[in-house]
Amino acid sequence: MAENSVDLPEECWELVLNFVEDRRHYASLSLVCKLFFSITNQLITSLAIPHPTVVVLPQLLRRFTRLRTVDFSEFHGDVDGLLSQISESGLDLESLNISNRSTLPIHGLRVLGSKMKNLRCLNCSKIYSLQDSDLGLIANSIPTLEELDISYLMDDYRSNSNGLLDMSSFTKPISDSGILTLSLKLKGLKKLNLSGNHFITDRSLVHLSTNCVQLREIVIHFCDFITPYGIALMIRGCVYLSSLSVFGTRLSVVDSTLTDSLVSAKALCSIDLSGFNILDEMLYLIAEAHMPLNKLILSCCSGFTLHGIKQLLSKHQSLQHLDLQDADFLTDESVFQLTKFLPSLKYINLSMCTKLTDSTFFGLIENCPVLNGINMVGTKVGTKVGAKKPNTNHVSNTLKSLYLGQNFSLVNESLKEFAFAISNLKLLDLNSCLSITEEGLLEVSKRCTELRYLDMSYCRGVKTFLMDFEFSKLEVLCARGLRINDDGLALVGRKCPQLLQLDLTGCFKVTDDGVKQVVKNCRALREIILKQCNKVSIDIIAWMVFSRPTLRRIVPPCGFVPSESQRNFFLRHGCFVCEG
Repeated sequence: MAENSVDLPEECWELVLNFVEDRRHYASLSLVCKLFFSITNQLITSLAIPHPTVVVLPQLLRRFTRLRTVDFSEFHGDVDGLLSQISESGLDLESLNISNRSTLPIHGLRVLGSKMKNLRCLNCSKIYSLQDSDLGLIANSIPTLEELDISYLMDDYRSNSNGLLDMSSFTKPISDSGILTLSLKLKGLKKLNLSGNHFITDRSLVHLSTNCVQLREIVIHFCDFITPYGIALMIRGCVYLSSLSVFGTRLSVVDSTLTDSLVSAKALCSIDLSGFNILDEMLYLIAEAHMPLNKLILSCCSGFTLHGIKQLLSKHQSLQHLDLQDADFLTDESVFQLTKFLPSLKYINLSMCTKLTDSTFFGLIENCPVLNGINMVGTKVGTKVGAKKPNTNHVSNTLKSLYLGQNFSLVNESLKEFAFAISNLKLLDLNSCLSITEEGLLEVSKRCTELRYLDMSYCRGVKTFLMDFEFSKLEVLCARGLRINDDGLALVGRKCPQLLQLDLTGCFKVTDDGVKQVVKNCRALREIILKQCNKVSIDIIAWMVFSRPTLRRIVPPCGFVPSESQRNFFLRHGCFVCEG
């Protein structure tokens, strides 16, 4: 009896394909049939433009008609013309990233702003010599902006023929005057990143709090003339402020004025005071404040003690994100005490807390039932001497990411215990864990069958990678600096069929034969990095592009500099080849 086939309507297939978490899988799905090709094109809403992509941009704009976000941060050519193309494409953009370039594309922004009436987000970070006048131009061109990033501007100062600083190369940096202009013209601004603007002062924050009353999130890192007093004034003026991130200011002591403003902020749900000298008294006041706190970052802070943070956490048990990096007073026992107040915690950063061992890890998964991310980079995980034996009977079905890099004492025994407790893990970072060998990785492959990302760079104990492992769902493998040879690489190709990205930087034993095996067997491979792989010839580049149509980016061995015609030729086949 023949089975009846059912043709689902396109709307149903769109709902089904929308459940695919990683949009990179759309590339293979689009090859199944014309219907899937059409549907996946409609579901792509963001596009990153590498350098150079000029030759294929018109086709991309015609193909992906529902784009809402375009990212030019990796494109180093002239953006003005490309923005003009986008303005005539009929797209309805909401977000644009034009960071990492020498000048602001003035003409392109003007044209784009006149057509894109729903453009809300603009990233202009790391642009050389952005000036006050540019801020006025941005505001005039895109008056609908709600999110703006003008962080870490880079002045392009040059020397003259005598080796002296060329004063004509100086441009006037962004000042309080520019921020005033911005605040007057973008009154609907909700998110702003001012980091790295060294010449703005507290006046800029006063202008923002006076004119941008809807401001909800602000980031102020390394602004030398911003003081706690100015931050306090801004908090009081921006009654809707929900997220505050401050780091690297000249005055790193939280005074009473700032403390009083913080505890009076009724909308604050995220506080980042990294690098500040914070006293317990401030933590006591925040503990008693009526704010919906769910994210607290005290990375590299000094002055506070276990009692202060314990008091705060006891009053804010809805906290979901906690960062206590470099809190040197923390021990396994003290962290276990804190976990009693963290039933809603989803992510914790305890990196560089050098007294923490395996016991902290198992205490976290025991008492934090919804925890999905742990960062314990640079701790004492794996240390047995003087450490309390952990209770390894607890397991977590929610933990998805675990960062254990730079734990030089981490051994296979501890890694096996971790793997047994976190079978649903998707990301594992073992970067520079020198004592881990193939034995530990084999146990990870058996227990963590959902693993998608593995970083085992510089794990010197991994010699050949020849073992009976099975990472059938692995998508990203970072193997920088390993002694893996062609046989091990060929095994990776056979055992990691879903691999999308492979980083082999510094794998000096790998040759063309190993690379060919992994490219041949990893049919979804999109990116491969062969930097410092000195035994891999540059002749293999063209072979890879033609043999694996899914490849989108290749970093070749050192010494390979593709000509413009070669680059364009590879691009026409869908792959961007960098300089080696």
